[in-house]
Amino acid sequence: MTRPSLRKALDAGKFVAAPGIHDMITAVVANKVGFDFVYSSGFWGTASAQGLPDAGITTYTEMRERVATLCRTVNASVIADADTGYGGLLNVDHTIRGYEQAGAIAIQIEDQEFPKKCGHTPNKRVIPLQDMLDKIKVACAARANPEETLIIARTDARQVEGYDGAVARGLAFQDAGADVVFVEALESEAEMRDACSRIEKPMMANMADGGKTPIRSASQLEEIGYQMAIFPSITGLAAAAAAEHALKVLKTEGTSNSPNLELFDFAEFNQLIGFQEVWDFEKKWARD
Repeated sequence: MTRPSLRKALDAGKFVAAPGIHDMITAVVANKVGFDFVYSSGFWGTASAQGLPDAGITTYTEMRERVATLCRTVNASVIADADTGYGGLLNVDHTIRGYEQAGAIAIQIEDQEFPKKCGHTPNKRVIPLQDMLDKIKVACAARANPEETLIIARTDARQVEGYDGAVARGLAFQDAGADVVFVEALESEAEMRDACSRIEKPMMANMADGGKTPIRSASQLEEIGYQMAIFPSITGLAAAAAAEHALKVLKTEGTSNSPNLELFDFAEFNQLIGFQEVWDFEKKWARD
């Protein structure tokens, strides 16, 4: 199966909106709905797999396996969050190679100190600019397929060095070779517009529901000046809300067969998850 090319989409001027896919149930539902690109979030991958906060607790090995599983499950191309690259320059080299081999078509690294924190939580710290520029250069050199595997460079300096400091880092990131620049946690539409006007490389917006950045639609973000946007929390928060509602119905009514509870069709879900292939295999090979 040929997957969509992010580079070709950006070069063609197509705005890319990628939902966050936090688990494989959501992945097969995304296949039904149809997306060209999806996002593998460190926050939501950690929460769904480990029940832990995005605070640098999970390892490279755990997250690479999560990315590989998502790439195997979805039809879309996967944009993957690789945190800080999980250490120094050698770690960055290893991370980019591993994520690319796992199937990611774009890999995001950031300039936080390791261990990092979610970009929309307090007490973040960033590494010296030159250290991040070295990471970007190593990441770009590590790719086996630089024509198709893009490097997204994220700065978390907005809450540490102020708005101007964050944009200055973004400008330096593009000069270091990043394919896409990601200035995280901007705090107003005015900041978003100004950053997009000053940074020439494609800009990515983070539409993290409940975070510091104002939520705007895909069409609004394109008008502001972004070329792509991730919606990392949409499925995780929606799933949590649906699960809470279902559990409350069960606790109150003692049953799942309730007019107050909408459930996904079980037979259709079996098809989405691949049971038809299992049944076809058994029909062909199983003995009576």
